Amino acid sequence: MAAIVDIYGNPLRTQQLRKQQTAHLAGLAKEFANHPAKGLTPAKLAHILIEAEQGHLQAQAELFMDMEERDAHLFAEMSKRKRAVLGLDWTIEPPRNASAAEKADAEYLHELLLDLEGIEDLMLDCMDGVGHGYSAIELDWSLQGREWLPQAFDHRPQSWFQLNPDDQDELRLRDNSIAGEVLQPFGWIMHKPRSRSGYVARSGLFRVVAWPYLFKHYSTADLAEMLEIYGLPIRLGKYPPGTPDEEKVTLLRAVTGLGHAAAGIIPESMSIEFQEASKGSAEPFMAMMRWCDDSMSKAILGGTLTSQTSESGGGAYALGQVHNEVRHDLLAADARQLAATLSRDLLWPLLVLNRSGNLDARRAPRLVFDLKDRADLAAMATSLPPLVKLGVQVPVNWVQEQLGIPLPANGEAVLVDQVGAGIAQLSRRPGPRIAALAQVIGPRYRDQEALDQVLASLPAQDMQNQADSLVAPLLDVISRGGSEAELLGALAEAFPDMDDSALADALHRLLFVADTWGRLNGTLDRID
Repeated sequence: MAAIVDIYGNPLRTQQLRKQQTAHLAGLAKEFANHPAKGLTPAKLAHILIEAEQGHLQAQAELFMDMEERDAHLFAEMSKRKRAVLGLDWTIEPPRNASAAEKADAEYLHELLLDLEGIEDLMLDCMDGVGHGYSAIELDWSLQGREWLPQAFDHRPQSWFQLNPDDQDELRLRDNSIAGEVLQPFGWIMHKPRSRSGYVARSGLFRVVAWPYLFKHYSTADLAEMLEIYGLPIRLGKYPPGTPDEEKVTLLRAVTGLGHAAAGIIPESMSIEFQEASKGSAEPFMAMMRWCDDSMSKAILGGTLTSQTSESGGGAYALGQVHNEVRHDLLAADARQLAATLSRDLLWPLLVLNRSGNLDARRAPRLVFDLKDRADLAAMATSLPPLVKLGVQVPVNWVQEQLGIPLPANGEAVLVDQVGAGIAQLSRRPGPRIAALAQVIGPRYRDQEALDQVLASLPAQDMQNQADSLVAPLLDVISRGGSEAELLGALAEAFPDMDDSALADALHRLLFVADTWGRLNGTLDRID
């Protein structure tokens, strides 16, 4: 075990697997969030972003968590982006030109991941790094029999980390030191998706949407203030000259209370008038909020029409499909980056800890998501037959791959053409039917029994070919879904031209053989 190293060559000790690294950093788990989104201003936001670039990620991480928690539109768009990868099928593939041992390693890892609980949750937690720029999942290893397996995948808040002062791409745990604590080998799944180029502190999408979030926050507050002012009628209290101050205070208290309690008392000499509120429009504030939402959607999903409806000013269905294709490009990029992370930080440790042999990280199995677009089944069924008739050589494996239909395993039941199968079955049945009829009607004779056996042993394919040439015109009408009238018309039209020569020749031969056989063996004993 002492000779085990991670994918970067860092040595690993067994004691490190028995206990999580954060177990001795209890102070991190006891921290309370500062919620920097409270009272957020342009100056405060700029300070937080600059501080993160200098290696102090705590305030930025807490701000990003507040943003996703407080803005429903931002949460919905990020949820679409993060959960899209969960709908993809995945597999573990060996390297190219794999040896038998490498194929066995890939099969072992595939079965292992299928049995592990929480794989989908792990992928979702990893995708949390799209907004923050990184996502850290701590592995909780357990020795089960002779195998080291992760019994839990614990997502750790982004605020627990800082940057290495000498390397702005290396994340370390905050431990009250300047440099931070180096992450242990095989202890972490560190997903750092590259939403944009740059150092890890500036690569998260939330840095892009932070400014639209701030502007939307201001517009929402302004809209609430406008509704508070212009949404209620003005209440004026009138008092006669010479009214004492105590009664004025009573009148003011009554006017103020009417806005909430809708009830109050005042002296008879005083009065309260309600005047219509001044005209105000919420449209400027709503326009600003829509612009902010659209900006967030463009940054996260690449467009706006996949999240808008006609009521919210959305576009046509065709434009929505174009924007959906952009989302597919983002999904493919997210899936490839996530697959690389899981192959490096999960599959490789499982392989090194549990498999023997001369392991090479360059030849390690890797996780691959299925990102292929499936072909239209109806279009393929229409276009392929003419191409095949023209002589185009189309591999069966390619067709099944395009349609997403797996090749059948040995002995696995498959669908068959019912029309063709019915004719083939009919062509194989004359022999047994004759034998059964002979048994029911009367006594059986040895010469007839021998003749029945010969008929039953005739090649089915020859009889099928003879029947095909005879009923080919009818099958063409049936395959097009014609009605009974069309079928009868086709039968009447095709009957004079039906090619029955092969079938007639076969019948002539059979009758000659049967007649000759009967003459030669007519004296054989009957079978009692």
